[in-house]
Amino acid sequence: MADSGDRPEPPPGTPDDAMHARLASAVDEWAAAIVGNDVTRIAAFMADEWVIVSESGITDRDTFLAFVASGDLTHSAMRTVTPPRIRVHGDTAVVTARITNTAQYSGDRFDADEWTTDVFVRRDGDWRCVLSHITPAAPEGS
Repeated sequence: MADSGDRPEPPPGTPDDAMHARLASAVDEWAAAIVGNDVTRIAAFMADEWVIVSESGITDRDTFLAFVASGDLTHSAMRTVTPPRIRVHGDTAVVTARITNTAQYSGDRFDADEWTTDVFVRRDGDWRCVLSHITPAAPEGS
């Protein structure tokens, strides 16, 4: 039994400090690649089967990357508003955070405030995202 000076047990699935830092860094680096509109760097964070789920439905990896490559989809800003909530279950990690971003799609500007959940799998020692899900955040005070 732990004495009163010990740290409390972390919630199930909470990664150790090194793994937490590695996954949080991956999320930050992926956001930087997206803001850089760099297809090669963006793709490096995605598994081949990656999809994003949004209010418009499901978009697969190749379609998303083609939008970026064509210049139809660009991002000029992406910022994490809340610290990421990271849970690791074996070789799967779930990362949830509130993100704001500014994008242009087909010439129209979009400013988004969203909750994002990314599901990563560890393959050959590297974490790759297999699923991204975005949900618009409720306005402050709602």
